[in-house]
Amino acid sequence: MMDISLCLKRPSRMGDSKRMRMTSNFQWLLLTVLLLYLMNQVNSQKRRTPRDLKCITNNLQVWDCSWRAPSGAGHGAAYEVCFENGSHSCYRLEKNVKIPALLPGDHEITINPLHDFGSFISKFTLNEKNVSFIPDVPEILDLSADFSTSTLHLKWNDKGSVFPHHSDVIWEIKVLRKKNMEIVKLVTHNTTLNGRDTIHHWSWTSDMPLECATHYVGIRCYIDDPQFSGRKEWSDWSPLKNISWSPDSQTKVFPQDRVLLVGSDITVCCVTQEEVLSAQIGSTYCPLIHLDGKNVAIKIRNISASESSGTNVVFSVEDNMFGTVIFAGYPPDIPQKLNCETYDLKEIICTWNPGRPTFLVGPRNTSYTLFESFSGKYVRFKRVELPTNESYQLFFQMLPNQEIYNFTLNARNPLGQSESTLLVNITEKVHPHIPTSIKVKDISSTAVTLSWHLPGSFAKIKLLCQIEINKTNSVHELRNVTMKGIENSSYLAAVDKLNPYTIYTFRIRCCTDPFWKWSKWSNEKQYLTTEAIPSKGPDTWREWSSDGKNLIIYWKPLPINEANGKILSYNVSCSSDEETQSLSEIPDPQHKAEIQLDKSDYIISVVAKNSVGSSPPSKIASMEIPNDDLKIEQAVGMGNGILLTWNYDPNVTCDYVIKWCNSSRSEPCLMDWKKVPSNSTETVIESDQFRPGVRYNFFVYGCRNQGYQLLRSIIGYVEELAPVVAPNFTVEDTSADSILVKWEEIPVEELRGFLRGYLFYFEKGERDTSKMRVLESGRSDIKVKNITDISQKTLRIADLQGKTSYHLVLRAYTDGGMGPEKSMFVVTKENSVALIIAILIPVAVAVIVGVVTSILCYRKREWETALLKHWK
Repeated sequence: MMDISLCLKRPSRMGDSKRMRMTSNFQWLLLTVLLLYLMNQVNSQKRRTPRDLKCITNNLQVWDCSWRAPSGAGHGAAYEVCFENGSHSCYRLEKNVKIPALLPGDHEITINPLHDFGSFISKFTLNEKNVSFIPDVPEILDLSADFSTSTLHLKWNDKGSVFPHHSDVIWEIKVLRKKNMEIVKLVTHNTTLNGRDTIHHWSWTSDMPLECATHYVGIRCYIDDPQFSGRKEWSDWSPLKNISWSPDSQTKVFPQDRVLLVGSDITVCCVTQEEVLSAQIGSTYCPLIHLDGKNVAIKIRNISASESSGTNVVFSVEDNMFGTVIFAGYPPDIPQKLNCETYDLKEIICTWNPGRPTFLVGPRNTSYTLFESFSGKYVRFKRVELPTNESYQLFFQMLPNQEIYNFTLNARNPLGQSESTLLVNITEKVHPHIPTSIKVKDISSTAVTLSWHLPGSFAKIKLLCQIEINKTNSVHELRNVTMKGIENSSYLAAVDKLNPYTIYTFRIRCCTDPFWKWSKWSNEKQYLTTEAIPSKGPDTWREWSSDGKNLIIYWKPLPINEANGKILSYNVSCSSDEETQSLSEIPDPQHKAEIQLDKSDYIISVVAKNSVGSSPPSKIASMEIPNDDLKIEQAVGMGNGILLTWNYDPNVTCDYVIKWCNSSRSEPCLMDWKKVPSNSTETVIESDQFRPGVRYNFFVYGCRNQGYQLLRSIIGYVEELAPVVAPNFTVEDTSADSILVKWEEIPVEELRGFLRGYLFYFEKGERDTSKMRVLESGRSDIKVKNITDISQKTLRIADLQGKTSYHLVLRAYTDGGMGPEKSMFVVTKENSVALIIAILIPVAVAVIVGVVTSILCYRKREWETALLKHWK
């Protein structure tokens, strides 16, 4: 039952639920209709009310407000607009209203449509933050072009007088090109409003010549007023202004003769009514860029330095060619090593190095201007086509009573300019001219006066001149002379401490005090000083002739510095206690005289004469003091000379004389001599006549009051060499077991050194062998004997084999080396005892064999006889 009742109730609940949903839907429908009605009423009221109030300002002083008119409002409908701005103000007007800028804060504005009874009054709250600041459209006053540089020049007025505050302004300028208005430049330009109208300028250089296409320019602005809190917006773009070029019949390619920086890019165009087929720079073809009409252009990038004639750009059409020339180079380098100095304190010479080449020549070359700031004067460099690595120079006339100059050297060419400055006290930068007109005048035989001319205005400064003195075979000497400068005149200086009768070469250079630079050396002036009396007598020696009857006197020519002139003759005299004998004058160049004298004590005098007078006499004693204890010694030199030493002898009062000669020369032996002071104990003898391998005799004499004594006798070589020949040797005797060899001495001329010994080689060997074996001491089959006793002249070689051939070799040696060899072949005799023995032994053997055989035969017969007897 319960189940059935439950089933019956369920349909009843479902019917109630359906009725409830229908009721709810109806309610929602009523609410929607009501809401739509109310919204329609509201919108109807809005349409009949002024709405969407918007205010903008162009100058921050007046707000221009506008709104949407009520629906149904007729054309020319009037409104009453009231607002509060410290006082209540109302305006009767049509669609919009211009009101003074309101104070900061909210303001209520009431707009009441008049003569429209179906409209309602609108109220708005207006704040500065809801106002948009949109400046007026800028006005371009002028747009001009400089076609030679492809530059546009824009001019406009900022109308700053209408703005109450100083404000920053951003101007945006756009440049368009060609008929399709391709934007090629968009740039901002910043200025400031200052309360008054200001004309602004802006320039722009096109990468394409202006002749190639029409260019347009527009401008707009954005004003950033820091005191305005509303929205700030860009103005509208100004109307475009354009620049176009009216073609002529001459020029077709642009730019013409343009000067560019190396590495730059450039656009070159051809303006023509014909179709351009190709374009090239130099020998390189370039792709064409098509412009308006049949005009074309090419883009050249990273252009290289041009030749002096420039770089050609050529456009080719069907039957013609059009072109231009481009000059690519560098701006002038900073002038390097700028230096200003003067030669004469009348004119300043400024020199400099131009630095890096510009590769621009002719009218595009670098021009230089030298400006002096204290005087305001300047000079321009007159160009001479010089190699770029040479220095340039300018001349600037000195000004009276001005010593300090402030120079600025300006360098300029079409690509730029540079400068270098120099502040100089010109009296400290004097580089005098070369001294000229040098003259020499005698004062005495040892002093002269030099005079020379030095152009220049040196009256206010001091000069320092340097005189260079040269003479033959002597180190040059420099002497400094300080003198007061004078005006364009000659200068004098005395030069003393010269040698008589000597050729001197003089030259002069000068500088100023303080020092800057020496002048160049003057031309040389050669001068021969006058003669004077010879200062010394000749260096004299004497020798007795080989027969001892005559005394030969030798003397050496006087050196130039002692002769003091040309020696004309010599006077030789000898004197004793009893008499003085004088010979006739002996003319130069004879330097030898012979006098017949006995062995008495004589004093020989030699006097040299020139045109001025005679020298002091040179005296030498004729006597030689004997020396019984004299030994011949040996000495070897050092290649270019030989050192000789001796013991100090207090009895030597004058000097030592060392004479030498070639050993092979006959007596009297004299090649040269040398005098050494009495306090010396050694000397080195050097001579150009010395030769290696030649033996010389050296004699050391000591001078005493009564004459000369031979102290040492020396034979020697300046350098030893090996002998040039081998000793001649012979075989004196041979036996069955020995050979006796004898040899001769080698002549001194061929020995070429002191003999130190002989080397004797021997070995078995046949004369007729096809090839001689070289003797080598290292071989075991060669016997060597070293003979160091140079007095030995024989050698017996023992312990040989009889009837055997031997090869003998003999060589001599010195400290200079081993001499050549000399050889011979010798056969030893046969041994007789051995021969006898050789004969006797066979005979004895035969006898013994016979005796033994006889004995054996005899014994055999006796044995046979005995055996027969036994058998019988």
